[in-house]
Amino acid sequence: MIEFHLEARSGVPTYLQLVQQVRQAIRLGILRPGDQLPTVKEVVSSLTINPNTVLRAYRELDLEGLVAGRRGVGTFVVGDAAPVAPDDVKDLRAALQGWIGQARAAGLDDEGMSALFYDTVRPPAVSRVA
Repeated sequence: MIEFHLEARSGVPTYLQLVQQVRQAIRLGILRPGDQLPTVKEVVSSLTINPNTVLRAYRELDLEGLVAGRRGVGTFVVGDAAPVAPDDVKDLRAALQGWIGQARAAGLDDEGMSALFYDTVRPPAVSRVA
């Protein structure tokens, strides 16, 4: 089962952090079809957030076809985002850890690394035109 974590300083709304964590867990094969998400009550008590926030996140995931709620039973993963093979995840993680070491040696902090990563994955419009 997934355990949610919130980053208060991220600027990302709480419900979207929950949605992103479920999407990522499905993509990486941590969550698979049939797996149950924590109940709203469990998430509320562990993170001390409003139940409507959790419900909004679960509703968003339901609309995306990734989960489905079963009244009185819980919310279950139904969609599969073609997870990466575990061996590939291990290799990619090792390569990424090497890159992180290089980035830190170059003086980048977490925010700088994140900015560089996203700029590389999704270059700004100015870069794409040039």
